[in-house]
Amino acid sequence: MPTKVEKDAVTGRETTGHEWDGIKELNTPLPRWWLYVMYATIVWAVIWWILYPSWPGITGYFGGLIGSNQRIELEQRMAVPLAGQALFVERLAAASPADISQDPELLSFALVGGGAAFADNCAPCHGLGGAGQGYYPSLADDAWIWGGTLDEIHATIEYGIRNGRDDARFNVMPAYGVDQMLDRQQIADVAEYVLSLSERSEDAAASERGAPIFAEQCAACHGESGEGVTELGAPALNDQIWLYGSTKEEIVQQIHRPRHGVMPAWVDRLDPETIKALAVYVHSLGGGQ
Repeated sequence: MPTKVEKDAVTGRETTGHEWDGIKELNTPLPRWWLYVMYATIVWAVIWWILYPSWPGITGYFGGLIGSNQRIELEQRMAVPLAGQALFVERLAAASPADISQDPELLSFALVGGGAAFADNCAPCHGLGGAGQGYYPSLADDAWIWGGTLDEIHATIEYGIRNGRDDARFNVMPAYGVDQMLDRQQIADVAEYVLSLSERSEDAAASERGAPIFAEQCAACHGESGEGVTELGAPALNDQIWLYGSTKEEIVQQIHRPRHGVMPAWVDRLDPETIKALAVYVHSLGGGQ
């Protein structure tokens, strides 16, 4: 026998038969316009699946009836600006970083391209605008560990630092504490002397004891006055710029067990023209020598 349809006494609509705490569920159909829209989207989806690449297969995928390929379309769209840049890229390839800096038109092109490459490859470590962050040095000041001329910056970008390549920038600071080259008191004294180089020492006696230790152990790399030696990648110690911290405790730690930064060789990842543009861009950030 057919089930008797029950209607709600208030609205006059049929109920579904479900009831909770005396509240009956009405059987209210969806609006027709809503159903038509849903059916239309289903039909549109099927048409889209047929026209455009969609279903995956074992060895490939269904390419669609119209043969659309976004990768090919992107390459076609990019071909236009790349063709316009070709002349400048050829000029970059033939020019040295110094030549680029003397050519206003080529310099403008290099700064734009170098800035884009910097944002993609360098900013995650050195920060936007080369401001530096954490233990990654600033590129916008005039303190350069490995030199700040165009050629020196270019060489650092090209071959990197302590990355295992034979042509990479390489030098390491001895672990004076770990290797027992200096005892704890000697390390504390030489750290106090290092503080005195930037006029921050608070213990004249310790600084005086540390001076001959610095002259014997440190001056060969950092210079007699702590001015630094870029050829050795030894930073200046007589300014206010500190990569691994400027407190006495942090200096002691660096002498005891030094930390050393590593930079990839971008020659393995970027083309020569992009590396030149990067060198010019970094040099323009404000600290180039």
